[in-house]
Amino acid sequence: MNRSPQPTSGVIDGSLHRYALRVYYEDTDAGGVVYHANYLRWFERARSDLLDLLGIDQRAALEAGEGLYTVAEVAIRYFLPARLGDTVVIETAAIQVGRVSCTLRQTARRDGDRLAEATVKVGFIGPDGRPRRQPAAWQDAFAAFVEAQDSGLDSGPEGQE
Repeated sequence: MNRSPQPTSGVIDGSLHRYALRVYYEDTDAGGVVYHANYLRWFERARSDLLDLLGIDQRAALEAGEGLYTVAEVAIRYFLPARLGDTVVIETAAIQVGRVSCTLRQTARRDGDRLAEATVKVGFIGPDGRPRRQPAAWQDAFAAFVEAQDSGLDSGPEGQE
């Protein structure tokens, strides 16, 4: 009975994807405060997990020569520092879904407190690096995610800005 551990996964909760992580020493500066660029890494990790949970297989699409998502724009704002040993939850919500791109809002929280928030626009590109219509199933998966938000199914923390 030699079982290998599996990586952790987030959960889709209504219109939010939640992905928990722990702040390790490698994430921090000498004072134990998370280095600002690591939030971008965490947001990327959470987006990749969301795609997996939505049934979007980027690797298969890439290997089949269809294309993949790439970040086209990102705007990030920092509110409070995360520190060594903290548990941080990355919340992701889809704001807009188009034929070629999706816009997401990602928030890093510790015990409900907002640490950082980013608006990220991802575009689907073909192997040639040019924008391409995202696969219909992918667009449908994101559209359902947006509809959950629009219909008031968001079960995120209220009033914690």
